[in-house]
Amino acid sequence: MEIRPILSALLRNKTGPILVAMQVALSLAILANALHIVNERREVAARPSGLADEAATFYFVVRNLNQNTPDQMLATIKRELEVLRSVPGMVSAGQVSQMPMAQSGSTTSISADPRQERESAYASIYATDGAMVKTFGLKLVEGRDFLPHEIPEVNQAAENRAPQTVLMTRDLAEKLWPGAPAVGKIMYFGTGNEARGAQVVGVVERLQSVHAEVGMDGEYSVVMPEFSYGRPGTMYAMRAEPGQRDRVMQEAEQALRKSSATPMILRIKTVDGDRQDRYRADVALSWMLVTVSVLLLLVTCSGIVGMASLWVTQRRKQIGVRRALGARKIDILRYFILENVLITSAGVFGGVLLGVGLNQLLVSKLEMTRLPLPYLIAGALLFWAIGILAAYGPAWRAASTSPALATRST
Repeated sequence: MEIRPILSALLRNKTGPILVAMQVALSLAILANALHIVNERREVAARPSGLADEAATFYFVVRNLNQNTPDQMLATIKRELEVLRSVPGMVSAGQVSQMPMAQSGSTTSISADPRQERESAYASIYATDGAMVKTFGLKLVEGRDFLPHEIPEVNQAAENRAPQTVLMTRDLAEKLWPGAPAVGKIMYFGTGNEARGAQVVGVVERLQSVHAEVGMDGEYSVVMPEFSYGRPGTMYAMRAEPGQRDRVMQEAEQALRKSSATPMILRIKTVDGDRQDRYRADVALSWMLVTVSVLLLLVTCSGIVGMASLWVTQRRKQIGVRRALGARKIDILRYFILENVLITSAGVFGGVLLGVGLNQLLVSKLEMTRLPLPYLIAGALLFWAIGILAAYGPAWRAASTSPALATRST
């Protein structure tokens, strides 16, 4: 079929086709970028924390009342750990200073050389009584875990002791010493004359920071050995056997309260609950964009179908004349489908350019990643399919009308 008659007809009535093409272009640009953002947010919300079984991991924040001396606090912590570890179904329990994705905890500057003018990175600092690797199920990719004699008892109310050994995440090790083994090297807390060094004895595959920042920074974590006491409140991390978390959590709480002769304030949290809280905004944004995309797609489809139906209705007599002169149904159908494909193609071309431009703006202002080409290709194919389907129904009904009825004056 000649395209020239179709172009000639479109040029005589430009307003409708231009509006449809603009609608397709705008919808394609928004839809491609929205789905790209949704995919990014979902990947961020689902990224691994480094824990072997988040669904089985939980923690208590315990504050015992009427305990005023450091010795009392130290004895209580040791007793409570024994109680927690004796609960049936408990895989491991240990004292920790903070939890990944909890959005509250300690972060400090790290450097590979104290003579640096600026720090190499900021990292979350986890303190542990030596049970963190087992409790979290962290994967050691280099070196070893802490030895018992490397874990000092530290009265935090009276001293601030620097660790002699540390573990760190693989991303942080690569940041400090690119392409080189980290075990045996000395890393420093801070820079300058006040920097304190510690030897790296092991590297874990990953451990998200307390704030779980987006990007590599979210994997910058350091674990230091320290059995701490002396301050109000102690955090215990625990991992139950798979599928036993709720029961173990309840029994651990009951055992802990029963073992204490003094009142206690006990707060219970789960790791998957922390994940939900940390990424709640990302998930909400994803659903909002999905909803907007679906509504935009419905509006665009309605516009294309409505305009196609109007064009067919306006040219009903023309269709009847062509049918009377011998045009087949397939000829009429092909004419309108090709006409709609041309209009949609113009919108798709404009949508690709607009989508790339919108993505460039998002990259420069919001530090997003560049829009992958498959999103634009999928969007283009989708709108081409919509254009064909939108024209098919009205065109087939018009082509099925008899020439005598189609040419009858109204």
